[in-house]
Amino acid sequence: MSKPGARTRKTAKTVLLAEQEASTRTLLEDILREQGFKTLQAGDAERCLFLALQKDIDAFLLDLDLPGGDPVQLCARLRDIDRYKLTPIIFTAASSTSRPLQSAFDAGADDFLEKPINPVIATARLRGHLQRMTYLREMERVRANLNRYVSSRTQQVAEDHAATGTLIVPEERAVCILFSDVRGFTTLSQEMAPNALFRMLGRHLAMQVDCVYRRGGYVDKFGGDGIMAIFDSDDRVTEACHCALEIMETTRHGRSHEGPPNLPLGIGLNMGPVLIGNIGSEEHLDYSAIGEMVNLAARLCGSARPMSILVSDAVATAASTDMTLNFIDRRLINVRGIQEPISVCSLEHGAGPRARTVQPGYASGNFDRRGT
Repeated sequence: MSKPGARTRKTAKTVLLAEQEASTRTLLEDILREQGFKTLQAGDAERCLFLALQKDIDAFLLDLDLPGGDPVQLCARLRDIDRYKLTPIIFTAASSTSRPLQSAFDAGADDFLEKPINPVIATARLRGHLQRMTYLREMERVRANLNRYVSSRTQQVAEDHAATGTLIVPEERAVCILFSDVRGFTTLSQEMAPNALFRMLGRHLAMQVDCVYRRGGYVDKFGGDGIMAIFDSDDRVTEACHCALEIMETTRHGRSHEGPPNLPLGIGLNMGPVLIGNIGSEEHLDYSAIGEMVNLAARLCGSARPMSILVSDAVATAASTDMTLNFIDRRLINVRGIQEPISVCSLEHGAGPRARTVQPGYASGNFDRRGT
């Protein structure tokens, strides 16, 4: 059984009392300790900063006339410390008409207490600011965890909707779409223990996600054993191509202690106009891209041979000036849902102008009419 008061000691908040007068510090300490707070004392700005760096402070009471440095600059310095960005900073002064008070708020102060300090008002305001800090930190944790489950664009849309109360109108946008997919995943799932398969796939998808964001794209959704990624920057096509190559290269050379040397991955790339907006009901919305270009990118991914990247002619043409990219094996393939054969290329690393075997506007090539 825990001793009486153990819970209070464990959860007690620490307040740093930076006051010029020792008598004021002692008075504040008595008031706050009676209310269950821990306290530290500092008689000048230098000591206050030292304690702030050495300890974890939950709130600051700063005398606007604190010696040993400019208290307003001290406030700004505390705000520059990452762990004190949300920590309550309350100034105390003999009068609310003090000229530096506005500068104190500009530097990041949260509140002001006029001397002589009223104990009831001081503790009430302090508790209110601490509750606000706890709430804001909890929201930051939720937001950080949310990043792991939804795309950055979806999160931004949700935040904009919360601020304005209106949903973003769907818009047409030129993008490059990347789909990835593990070949033979069903067979693989029958050969490996579920936990080992889940861990291996998780690491593999994490690698793809990191690569997408590093290349300026964002993950629109996961498809079980693959991803759908969107690139919409000015250099979206070349970045998507290099992202696909990096993913394939890492997959080719990556090894798992719990599975095969690599996962037989296929990647498809397409570009063009898509409609991006909210899809679903009022209770559950998904911010995503739809359109023929998205469907074709998914079909190209499905048509890609294991450990290969299949791209549309539009992608090959748009990225034709990048000599580090090599578009080879031009061919026609039949794609489910599209009547006419589609002209496609395989993407590989290039080694300069002589490495390129496909150029935009070419009139000949090897045509492979094997459909999907």
